[in-house]
Amino acid sequence: MGYENIVFEEGSAFLVTGGAGFIGSNLCEAILNLGYRVRCLDDLSTGYIKNIADFFSNPNFSFMQGDVKDYATCLEATKGMDYVLHQAAWGSVPRSIEMPLFYEENNVLGSLHMMEASRQNNVKKFVFASSSSVYGDEPSLPKKEGREGSVLSPYALTKKTTEEYGRLYHSLYHLDTYALRYFNVFGKRQTPDGTYAAVIPKWIKQLLHNEQPTIHGDGRQSRDFTYIENVVEANLKACLASSSAAGQAYNIAYGGREYLIDIYWILANSLGKSIEPLYGPDRQGDIKHSNADISKAKELLGYEGSWSFAMGIEQAIAWYTSAAREIEA
Repeated sequence: MGYENIVFEEGSAFLVTGGAGFIGSNLCEAILNLGYRVRCLDDLSTGYIKNIADFFSNPNFSFMQGDVKDYATCLEATKGMDYVLHQAAWGSVPRSIEMPLFYEENNVLGSLHMMEASRQNNVKKFVFASSSSVYGDEPSLPKKEGREGSVLSPYALTKKTTEEYGRLYHSLYHLDTYALRYFNVFGKRQTPDGTYAAVIPKWIKQLLHNEQPTIHGDGRQSRDFTYIENVVEANLKACLASSSAAGQAYNIAYGGREYLIDIYWILANSLGKSIEPLYGPDRQGDIKHSNADISKAKELLGYEGSWSFAMGIEQAIAWYTSAAREIEA
């Protein structure tokens, strides 16, 4: 749905950075299913070999372990590539507040290395992950490109800075760059583990283990939760977009709005649990409400974003439940 009929030139080659991560591995899988070549670059700091293990038997797939902070690695990885889907970055607003220098080195310098390497190796399209966090303290809804506030975290600043580099690389060097502002992506292979895990997989795992999840704040925060298939579609359609649409940022979401407390009870009820959540303090740097205007992506990228939250959450619950059974077995 959304990208199955997309056609590229025969023999097209894609580099997916962060390809062993949540979003990256889904991109690798989709491209392989379409019949094209994929090179996965990952330093395995937050990605996992298990996410890409099924791809190694595919002759169109190759894996390169390396760090985007190393420019020589980026040059080698982009050789012979037609399209670069740059997902390698460190996420989490709270963690970035604790580690600002680390985020600058990984997210900004790493992205700059990849853009420059792509330019030197004549890559056709450079599509990269940005974030809804760039909207900062701008209160109006829905969030619309060109109407941003002051960022609230180092993570958000790294994404905003990378967007500016993308704009410059298009205007100065004619590299077609497309910044995709993801809104709270969820789906299969998103890790439920760790202090900074996203809420949906974390809550599912806790509920499956009959643990009491914590909601930060009052639960009335709203998010435009976006199923992974929409993000895959956006990346692939950006690769086919006109050069006149390059050097810009695009909201990638479904265009809906879900409240955290409602999502919690959807998950609990779907899993047959009646556990009341705990409530903790608001997380520093978090945006209270987030909801995307996706009209620009629809108009200039041909993006459909056809997976609703209800459709996606049903798939996600089924995947995590099945994965939990496999672990227990």
